[in-house]
Amino acid sequence: MAVFVTRFDFRLPNASPEQRQALFARAVQQAAYVDQHGQDAIVLSEHHASADGYLPSPLIVASAFAAVTERIGISIAAILGNLYDPVRLAEDIAVLDHVSKGRVGYTFGLGYRPLEYALLERDWASRGTDMEARLELLLAALHGEEVERGGVKQRVTPTPFSQPHPNFFYGGGSLVAARRAARLGLGFAPQTASPELRAAYEQGCRDAGREPGFVLAPPKQGPATIFCAEDPDAFWDQHGIHLLHDAQAYQAWRDEGGRDPKSASHVADASTTVEAMRAAGVYAVFSPTSSSTS
Repeated sequence: MAVFVTRFDFRLPNASPEQRQALFARAVQQAAYVDQHGQDAIVLSEHHASADGYLPSPLIVASAFAAVTERIGISIAAILGNLYDPVRLAEDIAVLDHVSKGRVGYTFGLGYRPLEYALLERDWASRGTDMEARLELLLAALHGEEVERGGVKQRVTPTPFSQPHPNFFYGGGSLVAARRAARLGLGFAPQTASPELRAAYEQGCRDAGREPGFVLAPPKQGPATIFCAEDPDAFWDQHGIHLLHDAQAYQAWRDEGGRDPKSASHVADASTTVEAMRAAGVYAVFSPTSSSTS
């Protein structure tokens, strides 16, 4: 079954404030368009301190998108859970769940850039245990349980429209991530179509006394990022440099965080030229009038 998803990250190097504002305005219009034309989902991603303006506030954009759409699902993937206060995030998630009538889902991720942790004054070394503690508190708050902060017990209100909470996944490319998703009772969104990761998640769920949740895995093969154009050659000539910027920025971040290549996402592309990128096939351009890709 084909699923049609449009993803936004709002990269625009060297943009003026006017250009940046126009980019956000067009994105809201595009969200309404894909909702009206049968696409299945919109995905928003999160990163911080990116020179090209990568989206740092996905919940705000998700709210804007929810206001101009009626049926399409909106996924924040990934939301960097350690960079938020869990009780405040629970409040925002609950309100947005009502605004969107349950159409916004979340994939929580650790992130892989120490710079982002430093910017928001989070401890990089303890990020795994911190994530579990924050998500446990977030879930308790959304479930309407009393949570204790600063010696005071309170309940977060309102609770979400979706019960017991919106659609939640935990994302990652390691066995640790798979087992953490299982312990927390969340779905699992691995970065690769790894049978080993799926098996670890499913076994972890059963060890915790629950049936496994949904595993949202990428395809085993084929392009990971697809564009559509009447003339693929012209598209590559005009926009290839922007696709290359996207791939190279991700590659730099992976290197910056010392990321294990085994856990790298299937979208990784180490190309250094547009021609090499086109040949690699990770970023692909299709013609709507042809089954061929270029």
